[in-house]
Amino acid sequence: MSIPGTRVTLVPDLRPLRDTDVADVLALNEANVEMLSAMDEAELRYLQGLTDRFDVVDVDGAFGGFVVTMTSGTGYDSTYYGWFEKTFDRFYYLDRIVLHPDFRRRGYGGLVYDEIERIAAPYGRLCLEVNLAPRNDASLAFHQGRGFVEVGQFGDEAHLVSLMEKRL
Repeated sequence: MSIPGTRVTLVPDLRPLRDTDVADVLALNEANVEMLSAMDEAELRYLQGLTDRFDVVDVDGAFGGFVVTMTSGTGYDSTYYGWFEKTFDRFYYLDRIVLHPDFRRRGYGGLVYDEIERIAAPYGRLCLEVNLAPRNDASLAFHQGRGFVEVGQFGDEAHLVSLMEKRL
């Protein structure tokens, strides 16, 4: 087991969401709702039905977070997903990723992204959005450091996002 504040010593496992994870996922989403879309259990189940993957980040049996991804052509009713649908014929979409505070800034996010990018590679690009208002500087820096580039913006001064892609 790694010591809090240290770098990764265990590789996180991305495993499918289980019913026993729902409460943890909803609580973590709510704790970060300013940077995400709200999600209740009905929305979670709706997303679960559309996704390519709705995974829990499992770190040696501990709930480390969750990640939601889907392919193009799902019919997801998200405004941002719809923008990518109109812009690209084929893509892989990262709807949301949230790490539990105990697992942030320790390298787990990069390992999760390595796996998501591997899964997304056959689609040619991984697409996502990052908040500009309210501004999420840590996420912007992380994504730019991984090679994501802005391909558009959507919203207004109250809620504006950078629409980003990484060609794979």
